[in-house]
Amino acid sequence: MKSNTTIKNYFLTIFVLVVGAFSLSAQEEIAQEIKIRNGSFEDTPHFGRVDIIGRPITKIFNWIDCGGHYFKGETPPDIHPNPESPFWGVTQVPSHGETYTGMVVRATETWECQSTRLEPALTPGKCYRFSVDLCTSKHYVSKSVATNKDENFTTPVVLRMWGSMTPCSQNQLLSETIAIQHHDWKTYVVEFEAENPSKYLLLEVYYKTPVLIPYHGNILVDNVTNLSLIPCEEEELLALSYPKDEKPEPVIPPHKRKTKKEVKKEEPKEEVIASVSEVKKEPEVKKPIRKRRILKELDRNKIKKGQKINIDDLYFKADTSSIASSSYPVLNELYAFLKNNPDVSIELGGHTNNLPKPAYCDYLSTARAREVAKYLIAKGIDKNRVQFKGYGKRQPIASNNTPNGRKKNQRVEIKILTVDG
Repeated sequence: MKSNTTIKNYFLTIFVLVVGAFSLSAQEEIAQEIKIRNGSFEDTPHFGRVDIIGRPITKIFNWIDCGGHYFKGETPPDIHPNPESPFWGVTQVPSHGETYTGMVVRATETWECQSTRLEPALTPGKCYRFSVDLCTSKHYVSKSVATNKDENFTTPVVLRMWGSMTPCSQNQLLSETIAIQHHDWKTYVVEFEAENPSKYLLLEVYYKTPVLIPYHGNILVDNVTNLSLIPCEEEELLALSYPKDEKPEPVIPPHKRKTKKEVKKEEPKEEVIASVSEVKKEPEVKKPIRKRRILKELDRNKIKKGQKINIDDLYFKADTSSIASSSYPVLNELYAFLKNNPDVSIELGGHTNNLPKPAYCDYLSTARAREVAKYLIAKGIDKNRVQFKGYGKRQPIASNNTPNGRKKNQRVEIKILTVDG
């Protein structure tokens, strides 16, 4: 009897464990949110301070200062407001909770950024949505290191949102806002597709680009919501984030558009009998309209292995890897060439000017080259024939001392890898 009871308990334990495992798996499958810890920046109001050797003294609960990681000795973000004694002149009422964070860019070409851990991490290939409340303060008066005088940090800035594998890395630019110029809180909606299993969300305040001279500016951030899963629609996810009520309609890329052939019903033609006296007219011969060729150097009879050809008329939205629709003609021309010459394989090389930091130049140049490759592959080119690489700012073709030179250096090039025909 005792033996039978032991056997029954054994099988009952196994059953409970199996059911529990399936239940846990089901719960994980159903989980639709990634939590943001302290998304409303609840903490005791304080301004960012560092010690005598430049280490941050102040911290924000559940947030990690990354500005000090990139720029040694610079102060971390602030927590506002302090009703009894406002600092920097910031008095904005929070949009959520009791406090919010204030972040600045400086004329010394330094800026603030901070990150928080995601629970759980992002899943590659999944699409997400979250929102954040933003505005700018009319007053953010602080001493400028550049001039050693009190200055008002009020020039408009943008907020960049990154997916990060480590607290202060920048692995995927999830989205970037338009320049924040409003003094009332507005909710910005962010939608993106995860490219890697990022464990951190990093918020970075940055200059409105293109910019030639760094400046002083501020942004107030509150109410970062949890990330929720959304369907990965065929529409292109917007690279720029807009206020909730001002979001433009999504754009459907050409290679995802479903074209329907419209069959026109021909109207019955009336029979016309010409009189003998009518003179027969010769039909007009219309000259064919020739399309303007953009990639003139991409000539099958002239290209050689190792040759580099700049992709003219290729445009991206400012400081992003999002391809502008005006670039489709040149990309379609490149696609047609590769389709008609299956023995040709290429490398797409991304390049930048020298204004941003090296790490960001490497990221942006790689991201842009990758987007061009993805466009060609999506239209049917074998992925083994299209490689991509980011060269950052290491291979300029013009001087970076002039706007025109910097524009030339910001490019994507075709490099011929094989020509077997």
